[in-house]
Amino acid sequence: MCGIVGYVGTQSALGVVVDGLRRLEYRGYDSAGVAVLADGRLLLAKKAGKLSNLEKALAESAEAELRAGLAGIGHTRWATHGGPTDRNAHPHLSADGRIAVIHNGIIENFARLRAQLQADGVEFLSDTDTECVSHLLAAELAGVPGSPAALAEAMRRVCGKLEGAFTLLAVDQQAPGAVVGARRNSPLVVGRGDGENFLASDVSAFIEHTREAVELGQDQVVLITADAIEITDFDGNPAQGRDYHVDWDARAAEKGGYDWFMLKEIAEQPQVVADTLRGRIGETGEIMLDEVRLTDQDLRDVDKIFIVACGTAYHAGLVAKYAIEHWTRIPCEVELASEFRYRDPVLDRSTLVVAISQSGETMDTLMALRHAKEQKARVLAICNTNGSTIPRESDAVLYTHGGPEIAVASTKAFLTQLAACFLVGLHLAQVRGVKYADEVAAVVAQLQEMPDKIEKVLGTMDPVRELARELATATTVLFIGRHVGYPVALEGALKLKELAYMHAEGFAAGELKHGPIALIDQGTPVVCVVPSPAGRGVLHDKVVSNIQEVRARGARTIVIAEEGDEAVVPYADLLVRVPRTPTLLAPFVTTVPLQVLAAEIAASRGHDVDQPRNLAKSVTVE
Repeated sequence: MCGIVGYVGTQSALGVVVDGLRRLEYRGYDSAGVAVLADGRLLLAKKAGKLSNLEKALAESAEAELRAGLAGIGHTRWATHGGPTDRNAHPHLSADGRIAVIHNGIIENFARLRAQLQADGVEFLSDTDTECVSHLLAAELAGVPGSPAALAEAMRRVCGKLEGAFTLLAVDQQAPGAVVGARRNSPLVVGRGDGENFLASDVSAFIEHTREAVELGQDQVVLITADAIEITDFDGNPAQGRDYHVDWDARAAEKGGYDWFMLKEIAEQPQVVADTLRGRIGETGEIMLDEVRLTDQDLRDVDKIFIVACGTAYHAGLVAKYAIEHWTRIPCEVELASEFRYRDPVLDRSTLVVAISQSGETMDTLMALRHAKEQKARVLAICNTNGSTIPRESDAVLYTHGGPEIAVASTKAFLTQLAACFLVGLHLAQVRGVKYADEVAAVVAQLQEMPDKIEKVLGTMDPVRELARELATATTVLFIGRHVGYPVALEGALKLKELAYMHAEGFAAGELKHGPIALIDQGTPVVCVVPSPAGRGVLHDKVVSNIQEVRARGARTIVIAEEGDEAVVPYADLLVRVPRTPTLLAPFVTTVPLQVLAAEIAASRGHDVDQPRNLAKSVTVE
């Protein structure tokens, strides 16, 4: 969850590291800190709160050496062990001041390690699990002359004592030209420069300096100096990383004139949906998923599908279930990844598990994936982040092409995940012969219309923004929908919870009379996602009846319905029109107004739209 940066080179390490932290602040913003090696000294600065607090402290610092140092590490924290205070902020020093450590993840056996260290007379200055590592490294290096090789060996020895998920970076005052890193179940990537090298939890930290990256494997230690990158496993055996080129630049992670990254990312949705479809559709409308490393026979053998995901990705999976079952006639279940392995699901070699994660590091999803593989199921990852853990450990991967998503609450990731899931569903139907080629081509043609339709929705959002200002003082908002509109209602409620800190709930509209209708009071805002009357007229009529039920009890109805649907007009206090769209594809257009509504309500309430409290972008702990 935390953002980590390491640098060795010819530039000011402080400048490079702080700039990297600025790009990673979305990963954690309870506190921030840096450690810089300069003139034989290890200089430390850290502050609770957002990165701006650290930057202010650095600006007031009299330590000129901080700016002169050529090696350093930095961290933005999402608190786990110990509150967000100055003393718990990273980096953490060893008792002798020689070693500084930063950490992403959770060290599960820290209590036992801490007790052992305290029994040896070590005094702890924080409540964190991370501080154990700095003291363990110091113990390994006691009496050992400082060198990059010694620091790397000490890290390998310490990693052998740790349990849990972690990325660690460390510097040694006696090895001023080196930074060492280690990873287990947590992201770490190397940036390869010219006379300089980088470490970070995300390539966006160093993309301004280099687009050449090295993907690390599981349980590896990496040592960087200005001129070298050395990778070993935890046992000290030489290991190889995988070089790759980052195909987006620093401008993709900038706000581009928008007040918030989220508003920029909402506006990018037509393009990123088109990018996710691009190159995967043949001239005659057939699906071509060349990068999916499963044979046609593998896919023909599938007799059951599980989709595992968390949060917004889970909602994308719920939508996908309707489409996949409809197109393939294969049973499809959607599971919260955090619950999946604990209920002992029935899996075998004929089961396809689809793991959806924007970051590719979501720990709950990763553990569900590993459980599935232990049961011999095939795993297909849908992910936005090249080189991340979930795609690497899956049998197959389908990358979305959303580019960097900086806002903590996902928007464009949701729509690109939908597009990828639909491609998987159509590909399965095509390979298994369940749908004829012209039937697949017809759906593909409809999919290719989605970017223009999303663009059209974005051009009509002024009434939604005005509504958001009116609802900024509301205490609760309810969302209802049927069929694919139900997951859209869940996603709309989640966005409002994440961004505006309001009570918001999404319901299957048919369940209202089974309990939730008791929540309706005079003036209660209820957002109603209405399906198209074309093709599924009974479904549409049922939702119109549900709208009448809540309106009769005093609700204020905000109705999202397609152009030309006049049946809803008498029952809508505010009507939001979206383009006519086939029912299964409707979430591409009905979700967008709910994203805008949540972002604008949050802004009206004075909240940070990009960095909502208590949340982090990449959830790398279970």
